[in-house]
Amino acid sequence: MPAEKRAPIQETYGCIKWEMKFMPLGETAESQQQSRDELKSLSKQNAPNQDVVKQLTRSTFYTQRKEVNNGKEIKYLLEDWPFLFDEIGMAVHFEELTGVSLKETFVRNLDLKGERLLNYLKTVAVNKSKRLVQSFTNIQLMRREHTGPSGDVLEMVLLLLSYFDEKEDVMFTYVEDTCLTEEVQMGQVPLTPTIVVCGQSCFSAKRWMLSVDRMIVQPSITSFIPALCLMFGSFYVFNIHYPVVLASTLEFLQRCFFSINPERGTKVEKTSKSRLHVNPRVLTLIQDLSDHEWCSHGLCLKLNLIKPN
Repeated sequence: MPAEKRAPIQETYGCIKWEMKFMPLGETAESQQQSRDELKSLSKQNAPNQDVVKQLTRSTFYTQRKEVNNGKEIKYLLEDWPFLFDEIGMAVHFEELTGVSLKETFVRNLDLKGERLLNYLKTVAVNKSKRLVQSFTNIQLMRREHTGPSGDVLEMVLLLLSYFDEKEDVMFTYVEDTCLTEEVQMGQVPLTPTIVVCGQSCFSAKRWMLSVDRMIVQPSITSFIPALCLMFGSFYVFNIHYPVVLASTLEFLQRCFFSINPERGTKVEKTSKSRLHVNPRVLTLIQDLSDHEWCSHGLCLKLNLIKPN
């Protein structure tokens, strides 16, 4: 039986090239190894040639997928494929895997939908949830510390977590702003991809880290949007299921901002109540947003989101 047929739906969900049956034309095991070695060498340079990194990452996608799908540990992947945990390499692999440009798609959808989503959460949804009211109040206080362009994105994600009543501490781990990689108490960090915030709040952070499998795989990310994209991309690139306690937030981001819209299946870790179709809470928010304002702006026809059967 092919590996893709054997794989849990959570792993192949949303992927168009989860496993390649054949090595690319003109490639051999030796050429793949040579490209791997060159990528490892480039990763030690301060400013490697991005075009070369992209080309080599794309040409070795076959081997990368083989090793991820064969269960290689994150520690091994970090040593042998360091660019998989970098914005450049992650973007190339994610696009090969899903057909979606990771950061570009997010930013484009953010421009189209972000302001209206934030408006809905702050003016309509906030009246329906005590947690959302409290979160909104706290965010307004914290935002005084942050004047950067990612402030609205931070607010949007934090309000989504409150709207769905999901666990902020599974998406974010907070450490001191001067904390070094080796000083992070990894026993307190979730196993799933996690954004490590170097600061007392997301709004005051000057630096971000990415943790996967309780290992800091990216020690210095300078702004929130790349950190969010790397965190989200890691779930797909490394065959990691969404934790149940973040299921709705991650699926909403997946559908509305990363444009991955499978009609069947789920990326959520398997439980006795695992669902096989679209999260109804996500569909409800999408519909409420359409009813609230998006259709009046002609945007509901552009969302390309699936509808309930």
